[in-house]
Amino acid sequence: MSFTPDHRRTVTLLALCQGLLLTNTVILMAVNALTGFMLAENKIFATLPAMTYVIGSAMTAMPASAFMRRRGRRRGFMTGSVLAIFGALICGAAVMMKSFGGLCLGTFFIGCYNATGGFYRFAAADAVVGSDRARAISLVLAGGIVGGLIGPESSKLTKDWLPVTYAGTYLSLVAFALVAMTIQSRLKLPALATETHNRPARPLREIARQPKFIVAVMSAALGYGVMNLLMVATPLAMNFCGHPFKEGVFVLEWHVVGMFLPSFFTGDLIKRFGVMKIIITGTLVNFVAIGIALSGTEVSHFWFALVTLGIGWNFMFIGGTTLLTETYEAHEKTRVQGFNDMLVFATMAVSSSSAGVLVNAKGWETVNYTAIPFIAIALCAAGWLATRPAPKRAAIT
Repeated sequence: MSFTPDHRRTVTLLALCQGLLLTNTVILMAVNALTGFMLAENKIFATLPAMTYVIGSAMTAMPASAFMRRRGRRRGFMTGSVLAIFGALICGAAVMMKSFGGLCLGTFFIGCYNATGGFYRFAAADAVVGSDRARAISLVLAGGIVGGLIGPESSKLTKDWLPVTYAGTYLSLVAFALVAMTIQSRLKLPALATETHNRPARPLREIARQPKFIVAVMSAALGYGVMNLLMVATPLAMNFCGHPFKEGVFVLEWHVVGMFLPSFFTGDLIKRFGVMKIIITGTLVNFVAIGIALSGTEVSHFWFALVTLGIGWNFMFIGGTTLLTETYEAHEKTRVQGFNDMLVFATMAVSSSSAGVLVNAKGWETVNYTAIPFIAIALCAAGWLATRPAPKRAAIT
């Protein structure tokens, strides 16, 4: 099965939206911890702005899915962009006024935008059918490579735009959100199926008891949580090791390339080898990344570890997202997708808050050792499902 012209148009526009979303994310990755360190009286809270960004995402995921069910995905995406503009303006003003609390508030609202953008991949899955879902999800996420190229360069160019360092960087996010709104307004997405008297939706607790759902969420949440833990800690760790800002941006730039470049073929790999093998491969790649990170603190060690970490995340996240689409019926999708993303973002909130504490108090090595058991849990869960006898009842699609 291949994409129709309408499919290609939809996937392309969603990929561009994903690229702008990741531009926003990468810029925040580059400056949030450093700005927090600059403004916080107690440096142990340096990564709190990164945590409030993820908290905003976690708290918005379920309401955003409900809003999209009532008003449509396109309107939901555009509302998210408005929140990004609002949050960026607050962040810029907060940095100018040296307000740590204001910075955290602004990143919270930008996190709401991140939550709505998390549904781009599901919108792609809605637009196609059957085995092409994994490919559509993968190609939309591949749009994130744009963020890996534009985000770091933008952060370097705008770092000293205004008299207070990083204020211009946050304000630059307004322009990216405006471009995103323009593209979102061009989207033509299928209407979401709704619950009817003849097709009542199952309770979430019933859906969540499915082995596929459990492993899908664990793959996405633990893969994202571990990636976020190491990613958020990296700028601070490199700063503590004496590496300049531009080297930290360089590492994050290539980390995002590692995250999204594989997306051009991850969907095809899932189609060929099966989703469970790709998830398991992702966990093993993450173990390799942690091993590299523990082997030294030169720029080359950070670079190689973060690129490898990005690849491992890609396999785990796309694999988990694809597996999730097998756990619900059409009229259940928005609630299940929102619940899944809430769990993913909640895991990221914990890892964001832990990153600053660990890297400040215990160092870079401890951050990496902390990640190991969580990847091990994801590997065991995926291995369990992969070796579990197939159910007699056909999977729900």
